[in-house]
Amino acid sequence: MSLPVLNIPINYDDELEKIQTFLSTYVGTNKEWDEDFADIALSDDEDDSQDTSRKGLKYMQQLQRIANREQQMLTIDLEDVHQHEKTVAELVSRIRNNTRRYITLFSEAVDKLMPPPTKDISEHDEVIDVILHQRRERNEQTEGSQEGFPDHLLRRYNLYFQPLRSDVALAVRDVKGAYLGRLITVRGIVTRVSEVKPLLLVNAYTCDVCGSETFQQISSKTFAPITDCQNEQECKKNGIHGSLHMQTRACRFSPFQEVKIQEMADQVPVGHIPRSMTIHVHGNLTRQMNPGDVVHLGGIFLPIPYTGFQAIRAGLLTDTYLEAHHIHQLKKQYSEMEMTPQIQAQIAEMQADPSLYNKLAQNIAPEIYGHTDVKKALLLLLVGGVTKTMGDGMKIRGDLNMCLMGDPGVAKSQLLKYISKIAPRGVYTTGKGSSGVGLTAAVMRDPVTDEMVLEGGALVLADNGICCIDEFDKMEETDRTAIHEVMEQQTISISKAGISTTLNARTSILAAANPLYGRYNPKVSPVENINLPAALLSRFDLLFLILDKPTREDDERLAQHVTHVHMFNSHPELEYDAVDPILMRHYIAQARQRRPTVPPDVSSYIVDSYVRLRKLSKDDAAQKKSHTYTSARTLLGVLRLAQALARLRFADFVQRDDLDEALRLMECSKESLHDDEDKEFEPDRSVHVE
Repeated sequence: MSLPVLNIPINYDDELEKIQTFLSTYVGTNKEWDEDFADIALSDDEDDSQDTSRKGLKYMQQLQRIANREQQMLTIDLEDVHQHEKTVAELVSRIRNNTRRYITLFSEAVDKLMPPPTKDISEHDEVIDVILHQRRERNEQTEGSQEGFPDHLLRRYNLYFQPLRSDVALAVRDVKGAYLGRLITVRGIVTRVSEVKPLLLVNAYTCDVCGSETFQQISSKTFAPITDCQNEQECKKNGIHGSLHMQTRACRFSPFQEVKIQEMADQVPVGHIPRSMTIHVHGNLTRQMNPGDVVHLGGIFLPIPYTGFQAIRAGLLTDTYLEAHHIHQLKKQYSEMEMTPQIQAQIAEMQADPSLYNKLAQNIAPEIYGHTDVKKALLLLLVGGVTKTMGDGMKIRGDLNMCLMGDPGVAKSQLLKYISKIAPRGVYTTGKGSSGVGLTAAVMRDPVTDEMVLEGGALVLADNGICCIDEFDKMEETDRTAIHEVMEQQTISISKAGISTTLNARTSILAAANPLYGRYNPKVSPVENINLPAALLSRFDLLFLILDKPTREDDERLAQHVTHVHMFNSHPELEYDAVDPILMRHYIAQARQRRPTVPPDVSSYIVDSYVRLRKLSKDDAAQKKSHTYTSARTLLGVLRLAQALARLRFADFVQRDDLDEALRLMECSKESLHDDEDKEFEPDRSVHVE
């Protein structure tokens, strides 16, 4: 019985010609040109007059840079193909439905259009260049001097497709079998990232008899090495079985990384657990994702058979993976944010606003009523102080740590959720659901390499970000001690399973906790209510005690605020204009670049203020009203708050007003404990939520 034959009505030779026409004639806009080469530094000795024939040709310019060994990544934007499609019919849909085949076609077209280098590239020569040169000299009398070389060996670039901007990002569970072989976009959160390993693409052998090179192209997970020499001119002609030896220096490797992504919480149906997907990342796209990143991944959905012992158990089943072609970070790091002229103009306008501090604070969780001072402190937490590194390697922490302790129902958890979303790297976890290793790091076996590796916990994932820990008081004491080192030294030291190392955890801790008895008990001292060890309390720069005291005016305003949110599905009108969260993130990114210093006249004021704080702490302890221990860490906390305020103003020096506000926030954090006549500082009346 003969198998059915399906004739595909596509002439791939014609497709290759269309692709060559597109690559050689497409003219990019100035904006595209700026985006493509914004981060590529042009060399000073480059002649501007060269390549006038290719001026403005987006892809031909990139091919010239690849030929000059200045660029390795060639990204074909499907939007460009779509614009060019007036002359190339249905090319975009064919690329999206049969992507693997069109990668080969585009690579062949690029090989044909590749221009000669316009500068000396001898300094970039590799071992394979020497072998190619020798082989060409040997075969110069014969035709097809390159027929013995696999394609991957000759290509100095990685080709990727960038999906259309209009593509809808799919959830992991929506990726079905119908998408096999297609270019799709998937949304998810990165949960695991493997080490970058070299993936063998072309294996090279040398014959010990005739000295010729043999190349073997690898296209699967496993391969059988060639043992006998294949040289027709020498060994086979003379009937000699020359044995081959692998030469790793002449092999072609590609960086390879395996990434696991998981569905977002909002994509998981009721009663289901999140699904995950394996992502294979090659070439220049490696090291672009970290655990905790929320990403849109464009790539080809492909099946992969099980190998080894797994194949026996799996039978006819195959695994699936996504071959990554495009990575879009939904929340970029502060340092990676792209600044546009429009955003720069808005930031300059905000900087000139005298009420900026109050305005930004009011735009933090505007749906939550009141908590003006808490929101101001959270704004300073996002900005942070200046981390200093001394000449002898000693570090002084710049990140702020803050604890919100209070009665149930005062919106502590909502504030934590909001901060974890607005920060570029924000991790939200709860105390009862987190173990010590879950917060710091665990030793696990890597499924790819079968080695023992460290798996970072919540604090490592929040590196250069904010870690929000809810229900902090309900953590086990043994687990809570794991945070002590992170809060002051900002590192995690691990010594287990033969691994002894130190991990970075440069994170701000934002914790929320309830008092010992659920609600604050005024009949016992604040220390008993808080029920946290002094070693941990002193590491918090600010500890807000938020007590739910019934007052007619405040209760009425709160009820009106909550009912307004429920009626209109938005917060009431603010005293100041609303600030877009993206713009706020850009403003904070700019502010964090400043490194304000303390001038001598302010320094003496800090000393006097610290001495006064110590005296107040002593008096509070005598009256059993003390809830924190004032130490040298308190002084550093005041400095960090003052530096954050100076950063908000884009100032280079800390002023006395910054210190006054920092001290006022410290006093406000415990004002719930004091009666009105006991208050040392007047509360801030600059903002009233109507």
